[in-house]
Amino acid sequence: MTMQAFQIVEPHKAELREVPVPEPGPGQVLVKVGGAGACHSDLHLMDAPPDRLPALPFTLGHENAGWVEKLGPGATGFAPGDPVLVYGPWGCGTCPSCRVGMENYCENNGGIGGGGLDGSDGGMAPYLLVPSTRFLIPLGTLDPRDAAPLADAALTSYHAVKRSLHLLGAGSTAVVIGVGGLGQMAIQILRAVSSATTVVAVDTAADKLATARRMGADEALVSGDAAVTRIKDMTRGQGAQLVLDMVGVDPTLRMAAQVARVRGDVTIVGLGGGALPVNFASPPHECSVASPYWGAIGELMDVVALAQAGKIEMLVEHFPLERAGEAYQLLREGKIQGRAVITPNG
Repeated sequence: MTMQAFQIVEPHKAELREVPVPEPGPGQVLVKVGGAGACHSDLHLMDAPPDRLPALPFTLGHENAGWVEKLGPGATGFAPGDPVLVYGPWGCGTCPSCRVGMENYCENNGGIGGGGLDGSDGGMAPYLLVPSTRFLIPLGTLDPRDAAPLADAALTSYHAVKRSLHLLGAGSTAVVIGVGGLGQMAIQILRAVSSATTVVAVDTAADKLATARRMGADEALVSGDAAVTRIKDMTRGQGAQLVLDMVGVDPTLRMAAQVARVRGDVTIVGLGGGALPVNFASPPHECSVASPYWGAIGELMDVVALAQAGKIEMLVEHFPLERAGEAYQLLREGKIQGRAVITPNG
């Protein structure tokens, strides 16, 4: 049997190709894909030079949810038809990081293992081969077509917020720079896990700022010097305890350094390729800077629980598989409000 898959076939070129339907081997599981999120990380792969790409071709889609289709020999814990979310980072399972569920920091594959990222096939096809049932999280009543972005947009945001929760007590401020798909999720997660903090959204797009307001941001500011001044005024000149840069280009990183406070956190989530200006006075003294990547398996279970409780919800725009290329073009042009999700099975 064959199926259509949206693959990177050569540098700067992705297209639909006919590929075999995979057969699960020992311990593996075949998932019928309900939704596969289109992520800016995929655009970086499409634009990468040949020496930065894994072996080609491979199927895109590292943000996946669906239904168990078939279990390979020895695979247990799930049954055909079960709705599942797929944990994206596929580590070795045996190194110290993997042993504590942080396969995103696997010490044997550099933390980049996972379908749709490292040369193994992702979920932009009717079926996805997952190497182990340990990467499956039960979805319960959540629809896989809408839940797919939980695997990255929500997990990445949750992990980035959780590591700074100790800073977000009463009277604290958190700034989210860039309120596209990840930023919108970060705002909701901040509201869900730290109700005492004041959440400030910053973006260049008025429509995204309006969405950020609806999702719980206390302030929504157009990026620029006036936003820096307003944040300083709100914090009595001290700056924010947490600044999440969901973009990662030079201007947003400069702003992050300007609005952070002494002993605060600047967290770089976006893959824009910018550089944070660092000297004795910037960022502020003892302000920690981190670039977390994805999140742990246990954190993904937390994310699913938040979604099941109605605490977080992704804005999703569905596209059939044959429109995957169009979805990525709209993403590149900044015309996707939340997350574009490819639905290979309707």
